[in-house]
Amino acid sequence: MAAYARALRDSGISSQDVAGTPCLVDFGLLRPDADSTQWLRPVSPSVILPQLLQGIADGIAHQRRRKAQLAFEFDRLISLAPNQNPATGASGVVVLKGFPRIDEVIDQTTAATTDEIRIIQPGGQRLPGHLADSRPVEQRFLQRGGRIRTLYQHTTRHSLATLAHYERLQGNVEVRTLDELPERLFVFDQRVAMIPTREALDVAIQLRHPAVVAHLAAGFELLWRRATPMYPAPAPLPTPAQDGITTRQRAIATLLTEGLTDTEIATRLGMNVRTTRAHISKLSTILDSRSRAQLGYLIGKSGILGPEV
Repeated sequence: MAAYARALRDSGISSQDVAGTPCLVDFGLLRPDADSTQWLRPVSPSVILPQLLQGIADGIAHQRRRKAQLAFEFDRLISLAPNQNPATGASGVVVLKGFPRIDEVIDQTTAATTDEIRIIQPGGQRLPGHLADSRPVEQRFLQRGGRIRTLYQHTTRHSLATLAHYERLQGNVEVRTLDELPERLFVFDQRVAMIPTREALDVAIQLRHPAVVAHLAAGFELLWRRATPMYPAPAPLPTPAQDGITTRQRAIATLLTEGLTDTEIATRLGMNVRTTRAHISKLSTILDSRSRAQLGYLIGKSGILGPEV
């Protein structure tokens, strides 16, 4: 760095003066002079710094790709290891990379499931293309006497594609809904669970540790008891209170008191932002609020969220 600083001050430096520091040329900080082989000219710091930083970023991206590829390759090898029970291994965790691989593992695990599959599907309405056909392995599981229970958010109750999907299934299928759900979850019997990662949409984690799977299954059951039936015997959502505030507005009010933004509330409840803001506007009118800060105070004071708020 001292030699580079001297070259910047003097607009050049002798090749002999930096013979012991070839990194200056290797990193591109100095370049040969066009008129003399005995001199090197400095490259501007404002030019070289972005190039060096980009090189570091490229290296990090390369290592991440290597990490994902190693996880993918070793996931395929784990199944080949003889006399090995993943549930009793070091962690019972397998990383699944890519939608084709995730779908393949879901099908394999479904085929090996004997009793029940529990599913949490947050995010509101499902796209029709994703529900066009049932997975053949899913239908065969139901025909063997298996049971599938799925939790959606309340917004899914307005999705005709979702209802049509379940009408096509033949077997013991139940669907319930809640205002808010955690991340996506699959639990196969009490044996295997699958959850997404926050790093990427096309990466999932398969869990086989008995204690972890049992914990996730217990969380599902807690949500299931609180949820409202949607299929095959639909039940109406809880009726609005006498104050005229709907169940959806009550859920929004709860998240408002937690300090969430309109976008965060919409994401948590599987709604679009415009609809969320319309409900907030109605709450403001009902409670005679003139600002968002005042609205949060009035929600807590009104008692619409119950005595614990």
